[in-house]
Amino acid sequence: MPTHDTTRLITFADTLADAAREAILPYFRAAKHSITDKLNDGRFDPVTETDQAAERAMLALIESEFPDHGVLGEEYGERPSKSGYQWILDPIDGTRAFISGLPTWGVLIGLYHEGRPLIGVMDQPFTQERYRGWMDGANATTRNGTHSLKTRACESLNAATFSTTSPDLFEGDEARAWSNIRREAKLVRYGCDCYAYCMVAAGHMDGVIESGLKPFDIAALIPIITGAGGGVCAWDGGDATQGGQVLAYGDMAVRDRAIALLSLSR
Repeated sequence: MPTHDTTRLITFADTLADAAREAILPYFRAAKHSITDKLNDGRFDPVTETDQAAERAMLALIESEFPDHGVLGEEYGERPSKSGYQWILDPIDGTRAFISGLPTWGVLIGLYHEGRPLIGVMDQPFTQERYRGWMDGANATTRNGTHSLKTRACESLNAATFSTTSPDLFEGDEARAWSNIRREAKLVRYGCDCYAYCMVAAGHMDGVIESGLKPFDIAALIPIITGAGGGVCAWDGGDATQGGQVLAYGDMAVRDRAIALLSLSR
């Protein structure tokens, strides 16, 4: 197993988050900023000038500090790696929340090595919250290590609080599978984007279920939840590092029951 300078890499990820925060905050709840619909097909998938400015700020720092590292960003695509390291960036996860003035969006910064998650940071600039996790040694903390993150025990799905960004993510068999989760779970919350995953890591919620995710939607969150004692997998229990159908959980009992219900989508 390769040895990574985890401390240096986490410190640099914090630097990226600081730069993104500086680029984003002047625009949040501002009177006016540019919004573009990426799909333009009747479904609204917004991107703002703020998303782009934050990603450019992070790209410039990576190019300066780690020019041999690859990058996959939501706004500016992929740059191949020459070292096995790849930064995976979502400058604003939850753009719909951002343009609505809701503080449930966040900056996602993940680092993979040879395709496997290594470290992750979720920063919420407005509330000044930062969640950090790393796979080497399996640990997760708030910023500066001031508070360790730990998922909570949950003995059954009917005692669990689950989240998904929107029930509109699911169609057909997926919608039926989600309906089974919703009926059995104690409580379901919507519209929290990446913030919900961090609430699982912090022990306030028990799971997140989503579909159609891209790598930059989940890369940063895997080390945070795993480092806190939970996990992230596909609906069939397999690998979720490239996104797709994703289940994040705090307790294995919740995972096993959720997978059993989600299997109805296959």
